[in-house]
Amino acid sequence: MSSPSTPHDAVFRRILGAPSNAASQLRATLPPDLVARLDLDRLTPVSGSLVDATLRWRHTDLLFTAPLDGREAFIYVLIEHQSSNDPLMAFRMLRYVVRVWDRFLGDHPKATRLPAVIPLVVHHNDQAWTAPDQVLDLVDLDPDLADAWREYLPCFQFLLDDLVRVDERALRERPLTSSARLTLLLLKIAPGNPRLAKDLWPWVDELRAVLAGPDGREEFTALLRYIDLVGEADSRDQLYDLMAALGPEAEEAYMTIAEMLRAEGRVEGRVEGRVEGRVEGRVETLVQLLTLKFGSLPEAVLTTVRNASADQLQTWTARVLTADTLDQLLD
Repeated sequence: MSSPSTPHDAVFRRILGAPSNAASQLRATLPPDLVARLDLDRLTPVSGSLVDATLRWRHTDLLFTAPLDGREAFIYVLIEHQSSNDPLMAFRMLRYVVRVWDRFLGDHPKATRLPAVIPLVVHHNDQAWTAPDQVLDLVDLDPDLADAWREYLPCFQFLLDDLVRVDERALRERPLTSSARLTLLLLKIAPGNPRLAKDLWPWVDELRAVLAGPDGREEFTALLRYIDLVGEADSRDQLYDLMAALGPEAEEAYMTIAEMLRAEGRVEGRVEGRVEGRVEGRVETLVQLLTLKFGSLPEAVLTTVRNASADQLQTWTARVLTADTLDQLLD
């Protein structure tokens, strides 16, 4: 089962999924000679995520196409939003690039050459990125042997935009759209920040610029939703004052988001209560059936059943009549 969307995932997809915002980020982070040959004015999103379902809680990805010297090329952007570096990120990115090629060959079965895929990882968290950014550094060989065999080993490296190492002055100097700039800023400073409203006062001009943009209300609302979801509740009064100072449109947007989140919280609370009740009932039923068939259950089995999802419980309950052993049933 896929993991639920996180606030980071939602704001990244909404803002950086727009070609104009994504193009500004790519112009700011890709090598200049590459940017000069990419036609980012024709950047086009490609639907579908390449990230493994079990990793979607920590990675969000976007895939685009753009002409490169007149040929089709892909730009694969992945955001890492976990507190610790992913030590196998270089390998995972290689797998995702191969998936892009697999998809391309599925669409072009007679192709004999592969399009360029440009991989970019955007990292935001408290600690700077320290994990390897190339596959060669993951191969378990002594350095001298790895160097001697370099031409026979996979040499894949991804581009890295480590927001931890980008201060606010550098972020202001990037040639970004206001929406992209504020998204990157909020990824850096918003989560758990009780001083967020104060920290955003120097950025009021950027906030106004977002509202004035072509999709201003929608993008501004996406940023406000992210702020309200990841910021500290104690800062909401100060955030309201900030929005009120921006003008009636910003104030109205903030009040709408706050009311939506309160409503969602009430609905989710009722839904979660009903779901939890059904799951607990299924756990009790399955434990009773297993005990009747196999006798006293090991503690490890009880723990597995109690931690199972609703879908797993349904599958295992259906297997009770046919399974000869607990291992068969829980496989």
